[in-house]
Amino acid sequence: MRQQKVVLVTYPEEFTMEEAKGLIESMSNYKIVKTFTQKYLNRARFGMGMGKAEELKQFISQNSDIEKVFVDEHLSAKQLFNLEDLLKISVIDRERLILDIFYSRATTTESKLQIQLAEVQYEIPKIRENARLMSKSGERAGKGGMGEYVVDVQFRDLKRQMSFIKDKLASAHLKRQEYRKQRLRKGMFIVSLVGYTSSGKTTLFNLLTDEHKETSHSLFTTLSTVTRSLRLPSKVNENDPENSNILLVDTVGFISRLPHYMIEAFKSTLEESLEADLILFLIDSSEEIDDIGRKYSSSLGVLQELNVDQSKLYILLTKADKANSEKLQEIMDYMDPSISKLPVSSKTGDGLEELQNLIYSKKKSRNSTILGES
Repeated sequence: MRQQKVVLVTYPEEFTMEEAKGLIESMSNYKIVKTFTQKYLNRARFGMGMGKAEELKQFISQNSDIEKVFVDEHLSAKQLFNLEDLLKISVIDRERLILDIFYSRATTTESKLQIQLAEVQYEIPKIRENARLMSKSGERAGKGGMGEYVVDVQFRDLKRQMSFIKDKLASAHLKRQEYRKQRLRKGMFIVSLVGYTSSGKTTLFNLLTDEHKETSHSLFTTLSTVTRSLRLPSKVNENDPENSNILLVDTVGFISRLPHYMIEAFKSTLEESLEADLILFLIDSSEEIDDIGRKYSSSLGVLQELNVDQSKLYILLTKADKANSEKLQEIMDYMDPSISKLPVSSKTGDGLEELQNLIYSKKKSRNSTILGES
């Protein structure tokens, strides 16, 4: 596959730079040839300052094989228009890049619909602004049939698409709710995995379910919800005849600065995880303390935005084989003391028996509560 040479413009903090590079590198058809940093990317005209925009223009003029510029921030239609007019090549902002990654990863009908909904919500604010920009540049937005301006037709079409997609997603949500009711009637205990993208969710999922889901260092390897049976070892619950009545759910990972409309688009998928009886919140303990803090806060913010029942949360410090006891304690001290924590390693197996015992005890407690209410 031919790789397009691209330039990245991002913030100077190492965490932000690495995440932006990870986003681009997760698309195998792009190769970063140069990274520019800018303290502020919300300036009125170009997002970046005029000096940085001119520096970028000079670099591109000296490297004619560069095909795209990625700006690691949301840009308005006006800012995109101004930058592309200055640089004479395609400019893509952070949100457009994330949507493109989502498209490349989507495999189910529902995940594709969710991405289409997010894209419509991304495009709607830009339609009228693009029309104003065309008018100012001497181009007419033009009229369609019955004297309507093209922009009005486009806007109405997007609104119609949004309504259609929301109806389809609502139908899928109702089906999922029915499946959940069936699981409850059968006494199924649901465990879900949530956390930052690339935190080790899918690796742990494979280990606990004997599955072979794709794992990768690329961001957003998992986009749609996957549910499989989890059978605990007999030594954990040898006297339990309902040993197999446990399901494990893996779903899309979180990322920093994910806009609200994208969270809303994937809300129906995330809700399935958040309705679980036990929510395992994964944190990669092998990373730098500052990065862990950012990812923890970002993920917890998304969970709170989705109104998670915090009493169901249990933090798993994954990749614990790569962190010493002092670091693990420092990580745990940083986090909410009301949420229990457990270091685990999918590689060495450390902590897995404790995790299985936790799942069994929570299941037993849930069943006792149900019996008490009946």
